[in-house]
Amino acid sequence: MGAVLDIKIKRANKVYHCGEVLTGVVVVTSKDSVQHQGISLTMEGSVNLQLSAKSVGVFEAFYNSVKPLQIINSTVEMVKPGKLPGGKTEIPFEFPLQVKGNKVLYETYHGVFVNIQYILRCDMRRSLLAKDLTKTCEFIVHSPPQKGKPTPSPVDFTVTPETLQNVKERALLPKFLIRGHLNSTNCIITQPLTGELVVVNSDAAIKSIELQLVRVETCGCAEGYARDATEIQNIQIADGDVCRNLPIPIYMVFPRLFTCPTLETTNFKVEFEVNIVVLLHDDHLITENFPLKLCRL
Repeated sequence: MGAVLDIKIKRANKVYHCGEVLTGVVVVTSKDSVQHQGISLTMEGSVNLQLSAKSVGVFEAFYNSVKPLQIINSTVEMVKPGKLPGGKTEIPFEFPLQVKGNKVLYETYHGVFVNIQYILRCDMRRSLLAKDLTKTCEFIVHSPPQKGKPTPSPVDFTVTPETLQNVKERALLPKFLIRGHLNSTNCIITQPLTGELVVVNSDAAIKSIELQLVRVETCGCAEGYARDATEIQNIQIADGDVCRNLPIPIYMVFPRLFTCPTLETTNFKVEFEVNIVVLLHDDHLITENFPLKLCRL
């Protein structure tokens, strides 16, 4: 067995804020003693922007602006060249999470076209004959909490054939009336989205009612913007032809990493929306869309 590198971060949830110190240990395990040319630890944070296939043709000019945006990049030498004994060696580290200049630590976010990721990378350089060892470990950055509570913005909605947009033949639609409300579209990311929905009447039988959370990612520069909406999660809140005038609760927890506080910068934007989707038995699909504003408290 050769030498094995591992990085252990002290905090179990791996969540840090700007200005805090990241602490942990690098563990080197090997049967025999290990000769090395130095061990270093690098902290990297970057925003990776990608273009969807439909935008690539239009935005050739984009290629220059879609290079990863470096947020943080610093390296420390942990151990000078030398020899480590056989067995298990733990090397403690402390790394301040600081940005240089006017850069901002955006919150960790794993999207489709926008990815904000922070990693620790440990490198053990070795002589020509032995392969260099590398180990990476992701840690999570949360943006600073916003000052003051967001003002609740409750939304009442009524869906009838007349309120629908993008309908080709309105006359062929079955009659229905759906009412409901969302308690607030200004949401705290650690609290669920709540509300309720009532099917007052519907001529056609209902097959299913779903709640769909959508991310809207915009990548761009002066030449133009590519805006893409993709589904994060879909929760069924009612199955089958529901009782009329029965309040159906709306409840959705925002998933970690796949959501972040609504973000708008010069090169990219990350926004969120929720769709209430009612599927009728004749395969008509009724969708009501609500933009959300997420924040962290």
